[in-house]
Amino acid sequence: MNIEQVVAKTHELADGQMKEVQVHDRKILLVRVDGQFKAYVPECPHHGAPMAEGLFREGHLWCPWHQSVFDARDGDLIEPPSLDRLPHYCVRVEGEDVIVVIPQEPLEVSRPPTMATFDPAADGRTFVILGAGAAGLAAAEMLRHEGFRGRILVLTGEQDVSYDRTELSKGYLTDPKRFRPVIRPGEFYDECDIEIRTGMEVREADTRSRTIACTDGTSMRYDKLLIATGGIPRRLGVDGEDLEGVFTLRSLADGERIRRAAAGASKAVVVGASFIGMEVASALRQRGLAVTVVAPESVPFERVFGREIGWMYRKVHEDKGTEFRLESGVAWFDGANGAVDGVVLRDGERLEADLVIVGVGVRPATDFLKGIDTNRDGSVRVDAHLRAAEGVFAAGDVARLPDWRTGEPMRIEHWRLAQQLGRTAARNMLEEDAPYQGVPFFWTIQHSVVLQYVGHAAGWDEVVLDGDPARHDFLAYYLRDGRVLAAAGCGKSREMAALAVRLQRPELPTVEEARRQWEAAPVPQRP
Repeated sequence: MNIEQVVAKTHELADGQMKEVQVHDRKILLVRVDGQFKAYVPECPHHGAPMAEGLFREGHLWCPWHQSVFDARDGDLIEPPSLDRLPHYCVRVEGEDVIVVIPQEPLEVSRPPTMATFDPAADGRTFVILGAGAAGLAAAEMLRHEGFRGRILVLTGEQDVSYDRTELSKGYLTDPKRFRPVIRPGEFYDECDIEIRTGMEVREADTRSRTIACTDGTSMRYDKLLIATGGIPRRLGVDGEDLEGVFTLRSLADGERIRRAAAGASKAVVVGASFIGMEVASALRQRGLAVTVVAPESVPFERVFGREIGWMYRKVHEDKGTEFRLESGVAWFDGANGAVDGVVLRDGERLEADLVIVGVGVRPATDFLKGIDTNRDGSVRVDAHLRAAEGVFAAGDVARLPDWRTGEPMRIEHWRLAQQLGRTAARNMLEEDAPYQGVPFFWTIQHSVVLQYVGHAAGWDEVVLDGDPARHDFLAYYLRDGRVLAAAGCGKSREMAALAVRLQRPELPTVEEARRQWEAAPVPQRP
């Protein structure tokens, strides 16, 4: 039997406000939008973040952790990384009483999107997606969600699909008992008639003849193509790189190999102070390994975040026992009996190692393309609609697209942006007029210190700091010509979401305008 409960009085919430309420054994997120009251499950479907700690702005609800965005009117998904909608409760108003209808059984934690069904009689086209990562699978889902009834064929060289690549360098390596970070069960794609073929290495994709040839001899034609093949880890090109125990981390299979090796290891060397390198260093150190990071820069993340934040993360790691060999590089890897046991640096120092993780970036996986020019780094140049050529689109790590605010070309290797681009590409494959006009966002967590970053600043001429990086409580604004291109922050999730709202406008804000944006954000009510 359903329970009807008065959860608030109408005067308690103004339009554009939200409140978390307790009803028996359940929490409910109550919002008022366009004069109407709505009630939702209060956790984000992505990772369970408390939505009441997020932001309610311009009719949208923003997750405080990873900036999933939902329509406050119906809970529908606006922006990933969540893939699903917010489940909702029935609400009615009697006089001044706001009444929520509580079903006897708890609601599901998420609502999958509505999907069209495959019907070749209605649409005989075949859309091929190369790559089953964040961009490729987001595009496949969006095609069905937008009503495409033709054939969707996803080809991937991996054996594993639908896993959260961002977790590989974080919790998945930290906890040896942690389960695989699965996003969707295989049955989901079967039910949506999204055909995924694993272990399919593409030998050639000819954009002129619209044909694809795979290394196993399989060939096929397509009507439209999405290139979403991601990146291939770069190698150092030094002796010993092929020794057992020297790893790169890109796939779930890579993560499983590293976990097995770490179980019997005591000393690890991480080559590279990038996000992959530093997150792996954090994970291995938390597992009890002695960790040394080797990198050419003088401060980690200096190019991305600036020296002060780079020094903050260096100290975070050093306080946990990680050692650094910065402004240094690898001369060769040592090893007896085919397995690595040491790393020799260019200055002659030798570091003992039971395993080595090389994280020095990736290059776009596009060597198979024919009939379309690629950039020097292997990326594919696309327009604002992610179109590379007639009937050909690119998304994710391989795409170099114009920044819609500055007009400058950008290529960003981050999970949420890959999902955004995949969804945008799908809409344009269906001939919708949907230029990408989103705001990039990423996050990193190292030894429990979470940093969020919103916007895009390949270069800046000034960094303005509000707060103290040493206390892990700050906002950093990255400016060029007095305008905010991007911001990074610790302990400032609502402020970061408010700035993302502001950066959705074409004109870039000044620091003062950015500050006013989040200072005006209403503070959510908690029970």
